[in-house]
Amino acid sequence: MSPDNAIETEGLTKRFGDLVAVDQVDLTARTGTVLGVLGPNGAGKTTMVRMLATLSQPTAGTGRVGGYDIVRNAPEVRSLIGLTGQFAGIDELLTGEENLRFIGRLLGMPTKDAKARARELLGQFDLSDAADKAAKAYSGGMRRRLDLAASLVGRPQILFLDEPTTGLDPRARGELWELVRGLVADGTTVLLTTQYLEEADQLAHEIVVIDHGKVIATGTPTQLKSKIGGQTLRIQPEDHGQLDSLRALVAERFPDIEPIVEAGAITIGVNDDGVMPALAADLRDRGITLTDFHLGLSSLDEVFLTLTGHRTEADADDETQPEEAAK
Repeated sequence: MSPDNAIETEGLTKRFGDLVAVDQVDLTARTGTVLGVLGPNGAGKTTMVRMLATLSQPTAGTGRVGGYDIVRNAPEVRSLIGLTGQFAGIDELLTGEENLRFIGRLLGMPTKDAKARARELLGQFDLSDAADKAAKAYSGGMRRRLDLAASLVGRPQILFLDEPTTGLDPRARGELWELVRGLVADGTTVLLTTQYLEEADQLAHEIVVIDHGKVIATGTPTQLKSKIGGQTLRIQPEDHGQLDSLRALVAERFPDIEPIVEAGAITIGVNDDGVMPALAADLRDRGITLTDFHLGLSSLDEVFLTLTGHRTEADADDETQPEEAAK
């Protein structure tokens, strides 16, 4: 394992009967950065995190966290990591401070140290005013902040965030993003799973795109966007019956690019906006009238759509089904 990498996997695989939830995943997370694992519900993200956090053993392949093997050195791995799952793991009947103090004691901290660490984190996460309130009275954003604080009681070097902003409103999501940036600035390595394209774009230094358990692309956000061209052209005919004719025309003009057809429109990646006048002339000559014809910067959404043929929200949430079956 390279000293520059906090997390490495090679051929990491998890099967549940005939279902391959994680299929030979190779990835690396550099120390002090955010690795975004992007994919729809059911892609295998949570299953992968559970293996890396030593909560589930791989069927095949290897993984190392902080230099330790996730199977042979599970106790050492656990001493280095923090984990925040998709759903808050706090006790709603305890106050915010009691939750954090309780975790500190479970980690073997003396009572005085656990109390001091709890108060430190409550202040860091802007929860001091709610320290004595039961967690059940917290808003969704406050609960997620408390949950993240709970994962940091032991000062982990490596933090797993499994879809941490699910269900949060835009303001609470933005607040959590700022907290993550602060942690990374202080040297924490973060593996972030998400199905939100904007979240991966905002936070991740590098991204692994996963679909149906397989890695289908890796790179920085900029590198991934460049895979489909610097810009995307969206064309929507007024008459959906002309969609096949439009697709044929696009195939003639861009023979090396596979267009995406969705919601009555065609989207393609282009590098030269000079193609638009000629394409517009072709459309006019063939009598294809449009309701939409615009060029825009590529986003991770277009990248994912191009790579997989569907958007991140397309699949049903079967992520937890294999795990539940295994319990």
